[in-house]
Amino acid sequence: MSAYKDAIIASMKMLAKDPQARFIGYGLTKPDEAGMKAGGAGTFDGVPLAQRIEMPVSENLMAGFAIGLSLKGFKPIVFFERFDFVLNALDAIVNHADKLGPMSGGQFQPAIIFRVVVGNRTRPLFTSATHSQNHSKAIRSMVSFPVIELHDPAVVLSEYQLAKSALDAGRSTMLVDFKGEW
Repeated sequence: MSAYKDAIIASMKMLAKDPQARFIGYGLTKPDEAGMKAGGAGTFDGVPLAQRIEMPVSENLMAGFAIGLSLKGFKPIVFFERFDFVLNALDAIVNHADKLGPMSGGQFQPAIIFRVVVGNRTRPLFTSATHSQNHSKAIRSMVSFPVIELHDPAVVLSEYQLAKSALDAGRSTMLVDFKGEW
């Protein structure tokens, strides 16, 4: 296993220590069609199943659901297996997760960690042009919360710890990991 993947696994375990943490995504509770490990190629293996919420393949729904959980006191971590599909969730992310606080005069302030993955471009089984795009720059221009690219395995855990502190303080973060590094 790579140091990068080890750091992602350690980060998910760290987040799972909070009993209010909920991990939202698809493929988190059951193996994929190829019989691979559940949860982002095994990166959620240290997260108790009781904290994982299996969703249909509907990214906008996942982001909206996370907003609702946050407003009920939970600490959602949304997993988008491909950054490309975050585009399907932009309405919920940009117009609601990011803007609900100012729109409500601070009465409602959702806080979410968005974990998104840029697919690999260089290893065998290249995940193709629609599964390996990085939209970090575009998303940064649309939201007020940090969008952080995780290129160096040495900083992965510390960036997730900072995102957890932000989550605890009522602020969202988007963390971008790179499957080519796994």
